[in-house]
Amino acid sequence: MPQSRFALAFALFISWPIAFVSAQTAASQAYTPAAGACPEGFSLVRMAGSSPDNQTLSASESSYLQSRKTQVLPQAWKSYLTNVQAAGVTLPDYVASILEGNSTETPTLGIATSGGGYRAAIFGAGVLNALDGRNASSVKAGIGGLLQSATYLSGLSGGSWLLTSLAQADFPIIQELAFGPASPSTSNNSWGGWLAQYNIFAPNDDPVTDAEYLTDLVDELKGKYDAGYVVTFADFWARALARHFANGTTLSNFFDESYTHGAGILWSEVANTSSFASYSIPFPIVVVDLDASNQNESEIISGDFVPLTNPIMEFNVFEMGSYDPMLSAFAQTKYLGTTNTSICITGYDQSSFVAGSSSELYNEYNLTDILNSTLGPELSLIESILPQTGVELDVASWPNPFYGVAPDTFIDSNQKNLNLVDGGEDGEVIPLQPLLVKARGVDVIVAIDATSDVNNFADGSSLIATQNRTSLYPTAYSFPPVPTSLGEFTAQNLSTRPTFFGCNTTDTNASTPLLIYLANGGPPHNGEAPLTNTSTAQISYEASEIQAMLDQVLVIATQGYPANTSETTDPEWPACLACAVVDRARSRAGVERSGVCESCFGRYCWDGSTLSAAVATGSASSRANVHFGALGGVVVTLMSVMMIMM
Repeated sequence: MPQSRFALAFALFISWPIAFVSAQTAASQAYTPAAGACPEGFSLVRMAGSSPDNQTLSASESSYLQSRKTQVLPQAWKSYLTNVQAAGVTLPDYVASILEGNSTETPTLGIATSGGGYRAAIFGAGVLNALDGRNASSVKAGIGGLLQSATYLSGLSGGSWLLTSLAQADFPIIQELAFGPASPSTSNNSWGGWLAQYNIFAPNDDPVTDAEYLTDLVDELKGKYDAGYVVTFADFWARALARHFANGTTLSNFFDESYTHGAGILWSEVANTSSFASYSIPFPIVVVDLDASNQNESEIISGDFVPLTNPIMEFNVFEMGSYDPMLSAFAQTKYLGTTNTSICITGYDQSSFVAGSSSELYNEYNLTDILNSTLGPELSLIESILPQTGVELDVASWPNPFYGVAPDTFIDSNQKNLNLVDGGEDGEVIPLQPLLVKARGVDVIVAIDATSDVNNFADGSSLIATQNRTSLYPTAYSFPPVPTSLGEFTAQNLSTRPTFFGCNTTDTNASTPLLIYLANGGPPHNGEAPLTNTSTAQISYEASEIQAMLDQVLVIATQGYPANTSETTDPEWPACLACAVVDRARSRAGVERSGVCESCFGRYCWDGSTLSAAVATGSASSRANVHFGALGGVVVTLMSVMMIMM
């Protein structure tokens, strides 16, 4: 969309008469939390254990995982094995035995999909599509079915857009997720696709219509505001995201305010979808960072915005909280907003607000203090319509269920509200932390990296940040060694091909997962022009552009790392991937690697070598390039708009 049209719509928006805001709309009512009596025996906080030795999962998560393990995963692994074997490479007997269920050991697989705005959502969707057993092309390539075999699926920022939309839409195939069903329902809560052809903030060719649309977004916050809750830009952002990543919006009703447009679609209610109720979906987890008022700014790595020592928070379907040792406590997702044990709040956990919190980057620009710069007029409108004294508008505000919990170690124990921001602001743009929780026992992680590090490609910096953080808490988390410098990633092309980390761990209990790193690090090996390094500033995509990117990601995810440089695709990649998936289970079973797995590990494993100082230049702490999560592109776009208006 031309910048001038966006500028005109934005100017109309910020000058729109306050009187235009009407009585509560259907969306406003559905977005408003409700108060009621707490259930009998209600407990606000569950302590999750002070150390890995006594760490516990919630009863609901444990029950879900056990049911999925017994009722779904055996057949899922067998189907995946069939697809691998059909690719024509002979697997060692132990691989087939483990995947067929003829071993006492089975893999626990997690998949993590990174931040990076629409680019990350599309790239992550493309990888999931490549791993989906419902996709004929993926089955033919020999890697389809791995998505169905996963136990956990985590996302943050742009990856949270993918994850929340996938889960609440009842786990459709990726084509339907991105483009909507062929015959969309007119139901208020039907799935209509991402509707990416509509710019998130200026979806219409008419600036007047866009101005009305933006004002409607503020109007939809009025019920929550009138109920006495803090309303920030993250709520406004959530209502914009809901048109793309929550049920309730279609091409035919996008501008129709009689629809709720995803308001009332709750993250906790994913548990009521048929795919979740049948244990057919990997357990979904969204990651956010805590922006604490008294955090130690000196612990922030250059280029990032949140200290590595701040707790990392997660939203799963049942609970929100952190396994980090300074907190290790959770509250029920359904009752977020609740601060005591007598009056319980429901409806705060809007799916779009969870995604909006995970992609809230406005604190990076200090907009609360500088309201007259860049995006100040936008925030000023919210303040004028929904005035709140002393409220930080550049974070996502959640009533703190952990008030008074762990006062000696939890940095926000004395805060009434938690200020949550983009899950990648501490530099960990791949949501690996929840998958490193020892109580979850994850053996192997597929790490999907679509960050914007160099030319909108990933360079490995997120893995370095995770290595740095886990080293601060060695008793709580185990992470396989990765390079300590970006120079080593570049010199060994670790981000332009699938790479295995942690192949040679001596941990016989397999508490350190093996990492399968699949990055958007460059174009395919077949010579195609790159399509997947779009700018994070791009916040609208035509269907043809998304389809072309999904097609290219399928090539990237299935090409492997050929042993013969004359080849563009490794014919052994399906077998090599299967070897990595079962490797921790193999180790526990006391079986030696053999057959194709030996050659695969020799080719795909990072050997831990240290390059010379001349080669290993650049590090996560000294990189000049700042990664952007989901909102970074929006910020850049709107900054440009405001410059035009000045």
